[in-house]
Amino acid sequence: MPQLLSGLLIPFLGTTLGAACVFLLRREISQSIERALAGFAAGVMVAASVFSLIIPSIEASAHMGALSFVPAVVGFWIGTLFLLLLDHVMPHLHMRATAAEGPRTKLHRSTLLVLAVTLHNIPEGMAVGVVFAGWLTGNTAITLAAAMTLSIGIAIQNFPEGLIVSLPLRSAGSRGRAFLLGMGSGAVEPIAAALTIALSELAVPALPYLLGFAAGAMVYVVVEELIPQMSEGEHSNIGVVLFAVGFTLMMILDVALG
Repeated sequence: MPQLLSGLLIPFLGTTLGAACVFLLRREISQSIERALAGFAAGVMVAASVFSLIIPSIEASAHMGALSFVPAVVGFWIGTLFLLLLDHVMPHLHMRATAAEGPRTKLHRSTLLVLAVTLHNIPEGMAVGVVFAGWLTGNTAITLAAAMTLSIGIAIQNFPEGLIVSLPLRSAGSRGRAFLLGMGSGAVEPIAAALTIALSELAVPALPYLLGFAAGAMVYVVVEELIPQMSEGEHSNIGVVLFAVGFTLMMILDVALG
């Protein structure tokens, strides 16, 4: 169905457009701008976790009464532990880091940078997938508008992400290669979304847990990667301010359009 297909591909489009900036910008962006973009992305992801995932998870479990929080809490912890596991078994290199994380590898620095962003994008794809799964299964807490809003919100924060990962890669090769690697880092999102939808269709009662799972995974990325990145270097409030901008923008989109 066209709504589902477009919803799954919109976040990937955001990454692609951001990566395409490698053809327009002549040099890397400053550390201040990187911090601002990281703060903005963190704000969007935290707001999406709360308004698009955790709250719908609790609402979908309303029949449990006072224990309606259980699926959200259990799913949140499983998502957190899942990303912690991936962080240890998948080699990757964060921006401006000198040493790679995860297992020892001989992979090139540019590949490790792309893997770091790919790791970041997995929970985002799962979040989009589980919300669309909720809509497909007729969950009254999730509408098509709410699902599309989350997809658009993830795409908005994917734009600077595609930009941030592609520009450093340009120095290691051609602009075309940097663009393809940056765009490729976002390809995992529609794949993760499709797999999550397939899983939820096999176990519809697990949907509240999957919503919490996606929230836990996204918050893990924010705390482990984006917050340190937005606070890196000399003291600056730019990351905090843009975090607030991203959070309120996602909140407005979710309430006004969802």
